[in-house]
This record gives sequence, structure tokens and C-alpha cells, in this order.
Amino acid sequence: MSTIDEAGAADTFLRPHHGRGRYRCLRPKGLVDLRGHTDPPAVLVYPADAVVVVSGLPGSGKSTLMERWSRAAPAIDPRAVHLACEALMPDWLPYGVYRPWARLRHFQWLRRQMRRMTPLLVHDCGSRPWLRRWLARAAGRQRREVHVVLLDVGADEALAGQRARGRCARPRVFARHQRGLDRLLAAVPAPDAACPGTAVRPVPALLAEAASIVLLDRVSRQHVAAARFDRWP
Repeated sequence: MSTIDEAGAADTFLRPHHGRGRYRCLRPKGLVDLRGHTDPPAVLVYPADAVVVVSGLPGSGKSTLMERWSRAAPAIDPRAVHLACEALMPDWLPYGVYRPWARLRHFQWLRRQMRRMTPLLVHDCGSRPWLRRWLARAAGRQRREVHVVLLDVGADEALAGQRARGRCARPRVFARHQRGLDRLLAAVPAPDAACPGTAVRPVPALLAEAASIVLLDRVSRQHVAAARFDRWP
């Protein structure tokens, strides 16, 4: 049976394996940019009651990533609410008519899960800063942390992902999500030679509510196989 190799903080995620069958872990702190890494840590370890927001364009792989991680925590994905509402409506009624009701149901689901004080995975398109702020305020009152995982796979890859799953966002909707994500990515500072690779980089002001931000691209997204929620020493 495989074991998990504990990592102490963001500055240890590139250390070598310690034995066959073990997986490297990362306890994210501050800004951790894993884009361009072909051998990232296999497990992200968060505090036991953390709220982890997974952001990215439609088709970027958010739902797939959350499904892989869902053994560790409940996953709040608006697609599940969409499908549940769709099952109750007549086939001839377009989704746009009952979208406000579906969004209300989604928010109610999210509020109920927040009250349970369990770890939580939250699907986010990246264009709704009010949601992250609300989560941060609610989590702050409960003395919990909000962490962000940001998928940066590019528009072409996201559009290909939509085609592969057979669900395509309208161009206007996709463009709005892309603008929101571009604002987040523009706020991420480039690697700084004055900041050594072992240092914990601060999160940008635009995401100041997050205790950590982990950036993943198409390659590193595939390698981070699991999340774990532990009591930190």
C-alpha cells in the first residue's frame, strides 16, 4: 500500500522521493506556481477544515480535478444543481428561464455545507470575486482558511475540453469568464530573481482573501492526483 511523504511547506515541494511507492506532498502557503513543472507534488495537503476554491475557464478541467479530490471533501459543483433542476423541468423549457432558481439552490447548498465545518471543495469560474469574498468572510467567522487552486490551461485547451465533454458555453459567457480569469492571472507576479525558489511568495492583493494560491497548467494538473485535509502540526 502506498504511503504519503509529508512535506512541511511550499518550500519543500521539489525535494526527491524518499523510497519506492511514496508520494510527495505540498502544504501550500502563499503563492505556489507549479506551471511548467513536469513532476509536481502528487498530493496537496490543507488544514482539516479548509475551503478550497478551484477556479478556471469552462472546460479547463475543474470538475475532473474535483472529482479526483472528492474522496477527501464534499465538492460543490453548480453542474450538479443544473442537472438536478433540469430533471424537474419540462424538456421544452430553456435553462435560461430557471437559471436564477438554480443559482439560488446552488448558493443554499453552499451555505449549508459551510455550516457543517467540514473541508470543502468549491467549483468557481474565476469571474465571481464576490463569491470568494463571501467564502472568506464566512470562513473567517469560523476561523477557517480559504485556499485557491487556479487552472491556467489557455482558452484553446478549455474550448477543446468543452467539445470533448459535449457541453459548450456560449461565446459571450466564455468571454466573460476569460476576462475574469485574465484579471486573476495578470495579478500574479512573475518569478522574481530576488525571491529565491524556496521562499514563500505572498498572494497578490486581488486574491488577498486566500491563504494560498496554487497555479496549475495542463501538465501539472494531471499529476496532482489528490487532496488531503489534515490537522497541521
